[in-house]
Amino acid sequence: MSVVVTGANGGLGSAIVKELADPKYSSCHAIYTVRDATRVPELTSDPALEVVSLDLTDLDNVRQVAKAINARVFSGEIPPIQALILNAGFQDFGKQSWTSQGLDTTFAANYLGHWLLTLLLLQSMNKAAGRIVYMGSQAHESPKRAYWCLHGPEVQDLRPGRGQLPRHRGGKVEPGDRRRGLPRGYRRYGASKLFLVMMQHELQARLDADRDLGRLCVVGVDPGVMSTGMQRLAPWVIRVLIFKIIYPLVQFVSPSSGPRPTSRAAGEVLEAAFGKQGGDELPKDRYMFEGSERETGEESRDVAKRTVVWKETVALTGLKEGDTVLANWQ
Repeated sequence: MSVVVTGANGGLGSAIVKELADPKYSSCHAIYTVRDATRVPELTSDPALEVVSLDLTDLDNVRQVAKAINARVFSGEIPPIQALILNAGFQDFGKQSWTSQGLDTTFAANYLGHWLLTLLLLQSMNKAAGRIVYMGSQAHESPKRAYWCLHGPEVQDLRPGRGQLPRHRGGKVEPGDRRRGLPRGYRRYGASKLFLVMMQHELQARLDADRDLGRLCVVGVDPGVMSTGMQRLAPWVIRVLIFKIIYPLVQFVSPSSGPRPTSRAAGEVLEAAFGKQGGDELPKDRYMFEGSERETGEESRDVAKRTVVWKETVALTGLKEGDTVLANWQ
C-alpha cells in the first residue's frame, strides 16, 4: 500500500516521517512531498525515501504531481494509496502574501491546494479501505475567525446566522472587515481550517453516495499546539519568548502543559490513517483530538454553506469533467 504525506519536512511532518520508519509500516510505499525537495537534505540524503516537490500554492503544480502519482498507480509501479495525509500548513501572522495565481497564500496552502490534490488522487485511492486525513485546528471554531470575501470588496462573514457566501466572479480571496475580530493572520488561518473541516463533512457525504468510492473515509486530526516551523513568521514575542522560552519552562515544571510533542501528534495522525494496533476501524467523518472524537464547529456543519463553499472551490480550482472519479464533483 502507498501513503502520501504533504509537508513532510519540519515539525509534525518530520515526526510523521520518523513514525513511518517503524518496521510495522515496512509494507508501505511512502511518498513525501515538500515545497522544494532541493532544500531538504535531511530527507533527500536517504535513498530509501521518495521525496517529491509539491507547491500547494501553485494549482498547476498540484495537477502535475497528482498526474504523475496517478500514472504510477495505474501502471502498477506503486500500489494504491491507503492513506493520503494532508499535513502541510502555513500561517502568515499578519504578513499577508499572494500566490502567482492571485490567491491568498494561507488559503491556497492550507485548503485549496489540498482540496484539489485530494479530488485528483481519488482515482488512486484504495477503494476498499483508503483514508484521507487532514490536520484540523481549534482556530476553525473561533467566533470571529473568518471575515472573507471571494471577490473584490465584498465582505464574507462566515459566522452563524450572518448571511450567505458571495458568489465567485474571479479574483483574489482576501480578508474582509479588518477593523473587527481577531488579528488578520489568525482569521485567515482559522478560515482555511474551517474550509478543511467543511471539506471533511461535504466530501464524506459525496463519497458515501458514490457507488465506487463509498468505503473511503475522511478524518480530521487536531494535533494541538506544537512548536514547529509554523511560527517562523510570527513576531519575536510569539516565535521566541513564548515558544522557545516560556513554553519549555512550563513543560519542565509540568510535562503535560505547553505545546504537545510532535511525536505524540504524529502517532495520532497515523492511528487515524491506518487504525489502532489490532486493526480497529475508525468511523467515517470524524474529528479527533488526543485520541477522542470532538464535534466540529457549528458553522462547519451548515450544509447550505458547505455546498456553496464546495461550488466556489470547484470554480477557483478550475476542476472540470474528467479530472476526478468522484461522480458528484460539481
